[in-house]
Amino acid sequence: MVVHTQTSKMPLYRTCLVLTLMMGFSQSAPPVESDPYGLENYDVDADTWDLNTYGETYIYDDLDEEIDVVTVAPPPAVTQTPAVVYLEKVTLPPRTTKSPAPSTLDFRAPGLFGPDTGLGLPSCLLCVCISGSVYCDDSELTQIPPLPKDTTHFYARFNKITEVKANDFINLNQLRRIDLSGNLISKVDEDAFRSLSHLQDLLLADNNIQVLPELPVSLKHIDVQNNQLRSAGMHAEAFKEMKELQFLYLSNNKLDYIPVPLPESLRVLHLQNNNIQSISQDTFCNSHDMSYTRKALEDIRIDGNPVDINLYAQAYVCLPRLPVGTPV
Repeated sequence: MVVHTQTSKMPLYRTCLVLTLMMGFSQSAPPVESDPYGLENYDVDADTWDLNTYGETYIYDDLDEEIDVVTVAPPPAVTQTPAVVYLEKVTLPPRTTKSPAPSTLDFRAPGLFGPDTGLGLPSCLLCVCISGSVYCDDSELTQIPPLPKDTTHFYARFNKITEVKANDFINLNQLRRIDLSGNLISKVDEDAFRSLSHLQDLLLADNNIQVLPELPVSLKHIDVQNNQLRSAGMHAEAFKEMKELQFLYLSNNKLDYIPVPLPESLRVLHLQNNNIQSISQDTFCNSHDMSYTRKALEDIRIDGNPVDINLYAQAYVCLPRLPVGTPV
Protein backbone atom coordinates (compact mmCIF):
# COMPACT_ATOMS: atom_id res chain seq x y z
CA MET A 1 0.00 0.00 0.00
CA VAL A 2 1.37 3.25 -1.09
CA VAL A 3 1.09 6.15 1.47
CA HIS A 4 1.04 9.53 0.00
CA THR A 5 2.24 12.37 2.22
CA GLN A 6 1.92 16.11 1.80
CA THR A 7 5.68 16.60 1.77
CA SER A 8 5.99 14.40 -1.20
CA LYS A 9 3.81 16.86 -2.99
CA MET A 10 5.91 19.86 -1.80
CA PRO A 11 7.48 21.48 -4.78
CA LEU A 12 11.18 21.24 -5.06
CA TYR A 13 11.76 24.97 -4.91
CA ARG A 14 10.21 25.22 -1.48
CA THR A 15 12.45 22.51 -0.22
CA CYS A 16 15.46 24.35 -1.48
CA LEU A 17 14.22 27.61 0.14
CA VAL A 18 13.85 25.96 3.50
CA LEU A 19 17.31 24.51 3.32
CA THR A 20 18.76 27.83 2.28
CA LEU A 21 17.13 29.71 5.22
CA MET A 22 18.31 27.10 7.66
CA MET A 23 21.85 27.45 6.47
CA GLY A 24 21.65 31.26 6.73
CA PHE A 25 20.45 31.23 10.31
CA SER A 26 23.22 28.87 11.28
CA GLN A 27 25.82 31.16 9.77
CA SER A 28 24.44 34.44 11.30
CA ALA A 29 24.03 33.22 14.93
CA PRO A 30 27.06 33.89 17.21
CA PRO A 31 29.07 30.98 18.31
CA VAL A 32 28.12 29.55 21.68
CA GLU A 33 31.08 29.66 24.06
CA SER A 34 31.48 27.88 27.30
CA ASP A 35 30.42 30.05 30.37
CA PRO A 36 33.29 30.05 32.85
CA TYR A 37 30.74 30.68 35.59
CA GLY A 38 28.34 28.08 34.43
CA LEU A 39 27.44 24.95 36.27
CA GLU A 40 29.79 22.90 34.13
CA ASN A 41 32.73 24.83 35.60
CA TYR A 42 31.47 24.81 39.21
CA ASP A 43 33.98 22.18 40.30
CA VAL A 44 36.97 23.83 38.67
CA ASP A 45 39.82 24.38 41.20
CA ALA A 46 40.22 28.06 42.12
CA ASP A 47 44.00 27.70 41.87
CA THR A 48 43.67 27.12 38.12
CA TRP A 49 41.75 30.37 37.53
CA ASP A 50 43.42 32.84 35.24
CA LEU A 51 42.44 36.27 36.52
CA ASN A 52 43.87 37.94 33.48
CA THR A 53 41.34 36.15 31.31
CA TYR A 54 38.29 38.00 32.62
CA GLY A 55 37.83 41.69 32.07
CA GLU A 56 40.59 44.14 33.09
CA THR A 57 43.97 43.18 34.36
CA TYR A 58 44.56 44.28 37.98
CA ILE A 59 48.00 44.83 39.54
CA TYR A 60 48.26 43.95 43.20
CA ASP A 61 51.95 44.70 43.69
CA ASP A 62 51.18 47.62 46.05
CA LEU A 63 49.81 45.19 48.62
CA ASP A 64 53.31 43.95 49.22
CA GLU A 65 54.59 47.42 50.30
CA GLU A 66 55.71 47.71 53.95
CA ILE A 67 53.46 49.90 56.09
CA ASP A 68 55.17 51.88 58.88
CA VAL A 69 53.09 51.80 62.06
CA VAL A 70 53.82 54.65 64.47
CA THR A 71 52.94 54.06 68.14
CA VAL A 72 52.29 57.11 70.34
CA ALA A 73 53.88 56.37 73.68
CA PRO A 74 52.33 57.81 76.92
CA PRO A 75 54.25 60.56 78.73
CA PRO A 76 56.89 59.25 81.12
CA ALA A 77 55.75 58.91 84.71
CA VAL A 78 57.02 61.55 87.16
CA THR A 79 59.32 59.80 89.55
CA GLN A 80 60.65 62.89 91.33
CA THR A 81 59.08 65.93 92.95
CA PRO A 82 59.73 69.01 90.84
CA ALA A 83 62.49 71.09 92.24
CA VAL A 84 61.42 74.12 94.27
CA VAL A 85 62.85 77.35 93.04
CA TYR A 86 63.81 79.68 95.83
CA LEU A 87 64.05 83.38 95.22
CA GLU A 88 67.32 84.87 96.12
CA LYS A 89 67.14 86.96 99.26
CA VAL A 90 67.74 90.58 98.51
CA THR A 91 69.65 92.54 101.12
CA LEU A 92 68.77 96.21 101.16
CA PRO A 93 71.45 98.75 101.95
CA PRO A 94 71.43 99.95 105.55
CA ARG A 95 69.48 103.06 106.40
CA THR A 96 71.32 106.15 107.44
CA THR A 97 68.90 106.70 110.33
CA LYS A 98 67.07 104.07 112.31
CA SER A 99 63.29 104.40 112.31
CA PRO A 100 61.41 103.68 115.55
CA ALA A 101 58.87 100.88 115.79
CA PRO A 102 55.38 101.72 114.45
CA SER A 103 53.80 101.49 117.90
CA THR A 104 56.21 104.10 119.31
CA LEU A 105 56.58 106.26 116.22
CA ASP A 106 56.66 109.94 117.16
CA PHE A 107 54.27 111.59 114.73
CA ARG A 108 54.89 114.96 116.26
CA ALA A 109 58.48 115.34 115.14
CA PRO A 110 59.31 118.94 114.12
CA GLY A 111 58.64 119.55 110.47
CA LEU A 112 56.57 116.39 110.05
CA PHE A 113 52.88 116.22 110.94
CA GLY A 114 51.19 117.70 113.96
CA PRO A 115 47.90 119.08 115.25
CA ASP A 116 48.91 122.59 114.22
CA THR A 117 48.98 121.55 110.55
CA GLY A 118 45.55 119.93 110.62
CA LEU A 119 46.68 117.26 108.17
CA GLY A 120 46.50 114.25 110.46
CA LEU A 121 47.84 111.98 107.76
CA PRO A 122 49.48 109.45 110.12
CA SER A 123 46.15 108.87 111.89
CA CYS A 124 44.36 108.13 108.64
CA LEU A 125 47.09 105.64 107.71
CA LEU A 126 46.89 103.78 111.02
CA CYS A 127 43.19 104.30 111.66
CA VAL A 128 39.96 104.65 109.68
CA CYS A 129 38.79 108.16 108.83
CA ILE A 130 35.16 108.53 107.70
CA SER A 131 33.34 111.85 107.44
CA GLY A 132 34.93 113.51 110.45
CA SER A 133 35.11 110.32 112.56
CA VAL A 134 38.48 108.72 113.31
CA TYR A 135 38.45 105.08 114.48
CA CYS A 136 41.65 103.82 116.13
CA ASP A 137 40.24 101.06 118.32
CA ASP A 138 42.58 98.19 119.21
CA SER A 139 45.52 99.55 117.19
CA GLU A 140 48.35 99.10 119.72
CA LEU A 141 48.65 102.87 120.11
CA THR A 142 50.78 104.17 122.99
CA GLN A 143 49.94 107.82 122.40
CA ILE A 144 47.23 109.85 120.75
CA PRO A 145 48.17 110.44 117.10
CA PRO A 146 47.65 113.80 115.33
CA LEU A 147 44.10 114.12 114.08
CA PRO A 148 42.64 115.87 111.03
CA LYS A 149 41.49 119.36 111.83
CA ASP A 150 37.88 118.55 110.92
CA THR A 151 37.63 115.58 113.34
CA THR A 152 34.31 115.47 115.19
CA HIS A 153 34.42 112.00 116.76
CA PHE A 154 37.58 110.25 117.96
CA TYR A 155 37.62 106.60 119.08
CA ALA A 156 40.82 105.05 120.47
CA ARG A 157 39.47 102.31 122.72
CA PHE A 158 41.44 99.27 123.86
CA ASN A 159 44.92 100.59 123.16
CA LYS A 160 47.99 101.17 125.36
CA ILE A 161 47.79 104.91 125.73
CA THR A 162 49.22 106.00 129.10
CA GLU A 163 48.85 109.78 129.00
CA VAL A 164 46.67 112.52 127.54
CA LYS A 165 48.84 115.56 126.81
CA ALA A 166 47.85 119.20 126.62
CA ASN A 167 48.49 119.44 122.87
CA ASP A 168 46.82 116.16 121.86
CA PHE A 169 43.57 117.91 120.91
CA ILE A 170 44.79 121.43 120.24
CA ASN A 171 43.05 123.31 117.39
CA LEU A 172 40.39 120.57 117.13
CA ASN A 173 37.50 122.94 117.70
CA GLN A 174 34.93 120.65 116.08
CA LEU A 175 35.45 117.70 118.42
CA ARG A 176 32.18 116.52 119.95
CA ARG A 177 33.10 113.05 121.22
CA ILE A 178 36.29 111.53 122.67
CA ASP A 179 36.32 107.86 123.64
CA LEU A 180 39.52 106.57 125.26
CA SER A 181 37.96 103.70 127.20
CA GLY A 182 40.02 100.62 127.97
CA ASN A 183 43.51 102.13 127.90
CA LEU A 184 46.27 102.52 130.50
CA ILE A 185 45.82 106.24 131.10
CA SER A 186 47.12 107.35 134.47
CA LYS A 187 47.78 111.01 133.74
CA VAL A 188 45.66 113.68 132.06
CA ASP A 189 47.11 117.17 131.63
CA GLU A 190 45.08 120.01 133.11
CA ASP A 191 44.59 121.65 129.72
CA ALA A 192 43.89 118.46 127.75
CA PHE A 193 40.13 119.17 127.24
CA ARG A 194 39.60 122.76 128.43
CA SER A 195 39.66 124.40 124.98
CA LEU A 196 37.20 121.97 123.38
CA SER A 197 34.16 124.23 123.44
CA HIS A 198 31.95 121.84 121.41
CA LEU A 199 32.82 118.63 123.26
CA GLN A 200 29.68 116.75 124.38
CA ASP A 201 30.83 113.21 125.23
CA LEU A 202 33.97 112.38 127.20
CA LEU A 203 34.46 108.65 127.83
CA LEU A 204 37.47 107.65 129.94
CA ALA A 205 36.18 104.43 131.51
CA ASP A 206 38.46 101.53 132.42
CA ASN A 207 41.72 103.40 132.94
CA ASN A 208 43.92 104.35 135.92
CA ILE A 209 42.98 108.02 136.27
CA GLN A 210 43.40 109.51 139.75
CA VAL A 211 42.99 113.21 138.97
CA LEU A 212 40.31 114.65 136.69
CA PRO A 213 41.29 117.93 134.96
CA GLU A 214 39.09 120.92 134.29
CA LEU A 215 36.38 120.00 131.83
CA PRO A 216 34.49 122.09 129.27
CA VAL A 217 31.00 123.17 130.35
CA SER A 218 29.53 121.92 127.05
CA LEU A 219 29.63 118.26 128.17
CA LYS A 220 26.43 116.18 128.19
CA HIS A 221 27.91 112.75 128.94
CA ILE A 222 30.84 111.99 131.26
CA ASP A 223 32.00 108.42 131.89
CA VAL A 224 34.96 107.94 134.25
CA GLN A 225 33.86 104.65 135.83
CA ASN A 226 36.38 101.95 136.72
CA ASN A 227 39.31 104.26 137.47
CA GLN A 228 41.25 105.30 140.59
CA LEU A 229 39.56 108.68 140.95
CA ARG A 230 39.48 110.27 144.42
CA SER A 231 37.45 113.22 145.66
CA ALA A 232 40.66 115.14 146.25
CA GLY A 233 41.50 114.67 142.58
CA MET A 234 38.44 116.58 141.35
CA HIS A 235 37.88 120.32 141.08
CA ALA A 236 35.50 121.86 143.60
CA GLU A 237 32.08 122.31 142.06
CA ALA A 238 33.42 120.55 138.96
CA PHE A 239 29.96 120.02 137.39
CA LYS A 240 28.12 123.13 138.62
CA GLU A 241 28.27 125.13 135.37
CA MET A 242 27.46 122.22 133.06
CA LYS A 243 23.94 123.29 132.17
CA GLU A 244 23.53 120.45 129.63
CA LEU A 245 25.07 117.55 131.58
CA GLN A 246 22.67 114.56 131.62
CA PHE A 247 24.75 111.43 132.27
CA LEU A 248 27.46 111.20 134.94
CA TYR A 249 29.09 107.81 135.55
CA LEU A 250 31.57 107.73 138.47
CA SER A 251 31.11 104.17 139.73
CA ASN A 252 33.96 101.90 140.82
CA ASN A 253 36.32 104.65 141.96
CA LYS A 254 37.54 105.86 145.36
CA LEU A 255 35.31 108.89 145.94
CA ASP A 256 34.64 109.92 149.53
CA TYR A 257 31.57 112.04 148.84
CA ILE A 258 29.09 112.95 146.14
CA PRO A 259 30.40 115.85 144.02
CA VAL A 260 28.08 118.81 144.58
CA PRO A 261 26.40 120.88 143.41
CA LEU A 262 24.85 118.83 140.61
CA PRO A 263 23.36 120.60 137.58
CA GLU A 264 19.60 120.67 137.15
CA SER A 265 19.89 118.95 133.76
CA LEU A 266 21.32 115.74 135.29
CA ARG A 267 19.23 112.62 134.61
CA VAL A 268 21.55 109.72 135.57
CA LEU A 269 24.07 109.61 138.43
CA HIS A 270 25.97 106.38 139.11
CA LEU A 271 28.21 106.32 142.21
CA GLN A 272 28.11 102.64 143.20
CA ASN A 273 31.19 100.93 144.63
CA ASN A 274 32.96 104.00 145.99
CA ASN A 275 33.75 105.09 149.55
CA ILE A 276 30.83 107.47 150.13
CA GLN A 277 29.86 107.57 153.83
CA SER A 278 27.28 110.34 154.15
CA ILE A 279 24.63 112.34 152.27
CA SER A 280 23.64 115.92 152.92
CA GLN A 281 20.11 117.36 152.73
CA ASP A 282 21.39 119.67 150.00
CA THR A 283 23.07 116.93 147.97
CA PHE A 284 20.01 116.54 145.75
CA CYS A 285 17.45 118.95 147.24
CA ASN A 286 17.30 122.47 148.71
CA SER A 287 16.83 122.56 152.43
CA HIS A 288 15.79 126.24 152.21
CA ASP A 289 13.00 125.58 149.70
CA MET A 290 10.69 122.73 150.67
CA SER A 291 8.67 123.15 147.47
CA TYR A 292 11.72 122.53 145.30
CA THR A 293 11.59 119.44 143.05
CA ARG A 294 14.25 117.88 140.84
CA LYS A 295 12.25 116.28 138.06
CA ALA A 296 15.07 115.29 135.70
CA LEU A 297 17.13 113.14 138.08
CA GLU A 298 15.45 109.74 137.89
CA ASP A 299 18.33 107.27 138.16
CA ILE A 300 20.58 107.45 141.23
CA ARG A 301 22.73 104.52 142.33
CA ILE A 302 24.70 104.59 145.56
CA ASP A 303 24.80 100.85 146.26
CA GLY A 304 28.12 99.35 147.25
CA ASN A 305 29.06 102.32 149.48
CA PRO A 306 29.39 102.47 153.30
CA VAL A 307 26.53 104.99 153.51
CA ASP A 308 23.12 103.84 154.75
CA ILE A 309 20.58 105.69 152.61
CA ASN A 310 17.80 104.93 155.11
CA LEU A 311 19.28 107.45 157.51
CA TYR A 312 18.86 110.38 155.11
CA ALA A 313 15.19 110.40 154.19
CA GLN A 314 15.08 114.22 154.05
CA ALA A 315 17.72 114.15 151.32
CA TYR A 316 15.31 112.58 148.79
CA VAL A 317 12.07 114.49 149.28
CA CYS A 318 12.59 116.49 146.09
CA LEU A 319 13.33 113.48 143.88
CA PRO A 320 10.80 111.70 141.66
CA ARG A 321 12.39 108.36 142.67
CA LEU A 322 14.40 107.14 145.62
CA PRO A 323 18.07 106.26 145.00
CA VAL A 324 19.16 102.65 144.80
CA GLY A 325 21.61 101.68 147.50
CA THR A 326 22.40 99.27 150.28
CA PRO A 327 25.38 99.67 152.59
CA VAL A 328 28.34 97.37 152.04
